[in-house]
Amino acid sequence: MATFTTAGTPGPVPLEIARSARARRRGLLGRDGIEGALLLSPASAVHTLGMRFPIDVAHLDRTWRVVAVRTMRPGRIGLPRPRARHVLEAEAGSMERWGIRRGVRIAVRGA
Repeated sequence: MATFTTAGTPGPVPLEIARSARARRRGLLGRDGIEGALLLSPASAVHTLGMRFPIDVAHLDRTWRVVAVRTMRPGRIGLPRPRARHVLEAEAGSMERWGIRRGVRIAVRGA
């Protein structure tokens, strides 16, 4: 299983990777939650139409540095971030707990 860390995370965070276009389109739809996070790559925008819970979204550039972080309620459409190449999704409140904010670089292991 893949994991990711940042300078602020207390330990490795479980990471699911959406490897296909279909998996990226589905994202967290149809789920009641997630342990850890989901990585969509390549991706620069997400939506929460049909979601069952609010999510935190971190847009990452090609060097895995966080470009932007926001919380999205269900039923929203996010705007694309021009420099974003990857998107990290997790349950609302997770990004703050993990220390993920603009400018932080994440390290992915086991991908």
